[in-house]
Amino acid sequence: MILGVELGEKSYDIVIEKNSLNKAGVIIHPFLRGSKIALVTDKNVDKYYGELVMSSIQNSGIEVVKYVVEPGEASKNIDVAMEIYKFMLDNGMGRKDMLVALGGGVIGDLVGYCAATYLRGIDFFQIPTSLLAQIDSSIGGKVAIDLPYGKNLVGAFYQPKGVLIDESTLTTLEEQFFIDGMAEAIKYGAIFSEEFFAYLESENFDLGSVRAGKSMEKVIFECCNFKRIVVEEDELENGRRALLNFGHTVGHGIEKVEKFVGHSHGEAVAIGMCVIAKAGEALGVTEAGIYVRLKKLVEKTGLPSKFPVGIKEDVVKAMGYDKKAQGSSINLIMLSEIGKSFIMEEKKENLMNIIDRGI
Repeated sequence: MILGVELGEKSYDIVIEKNSLNKAGVIIHPFLRGSKIALVTDKNVDKYYGELVMSSIQNSGIEVVKYVVEPGEASKNIDVAMEIYKFMLDNGMGRKDMLVALGGGVIGDLVGYCAATYLRGIDFFQIPTSLLAQIDSSIGGKVAIDLPYGKNLVGAFYQPKGVLIDESTLTTLEEQFFIDGMAEAIKYGAIFSEEFFAYLESENFDLGSVRAGKSMEKVIFECCNFKRIVVEEDELENGRRALLNFGHTVGHGIEKVEKFVGHSHGEAVAIGMCVIAKAGEALGVTEAGIYVRLKKLVEKTGLPSKFPVGIKEDVVKAMGYDKKAQGSSINLIMLSEIGKSFIMEEKKENLMNIIDRGI
């Protein structure tokens, strides 16, 4: 199954195919302008898929070197990026060579950032292995690293040469990370499609069955298609693409305050969506009953819905540093109803009131 992302000269394909990692070399080869690939992954992913992808690339006649980082958000920083730059320089990587990201959202963001900045930009290819990365972060060209002041504050819009999604990698994904990715699936339904949201609510979608081997192809395809459509319409997030940040402003604030070792990204986003939906109802901009419906689905998938105790003031302060902030204002993504969303510009000084209404 192939979805094309049409962006003129920056167009690329999303290949969705189960048990396809052994074809990675064949799929990537046509896009390599040079002679060498640097494969970057983390220790958790490497033990399952590092050698498989390395061998596939080598069997396609491509020279490949591998760099392995520690897993987790703590690796998405300038120090690790510097290590990757040095690794590429030490291995003679030139402008026509390629970086390949094998891993979850952290790896994709980090490797994409390095690709966008090394030698003023080299090609890269995404092989996402987590649900969150497969349905969201690997598509659309948002690449970034974190700063001590907040998440994704240094980055670029830099499209990959392609995305290869192999659903079979989800079988080795720890349950907590699988559940983590479901936050993004719920987000797509909440902001774009009542029909998809209702599917996730229904008995036709059961996480237990999925973990037992039932295909996630429908969820992966639908989410990738939502993302594709939005990216084609608004690549640089000047309008509709900003809707994809639903729940993320609050969520990123929670992650920052907890120093990225408390709630995971998906958990924080799930809480953020619930807070914003409840606040929206209190403000009269969200249809009554939406919060309860959203909260129920969030909890059905095993995600948290309650705002953490004792960090409200710090989260509000962190939200002020969010990349969606503009001077004294910030753009919040609100729901009018399930499947319909909009951007609401709000003064930063009113954030505490909104959070109070949402918790």
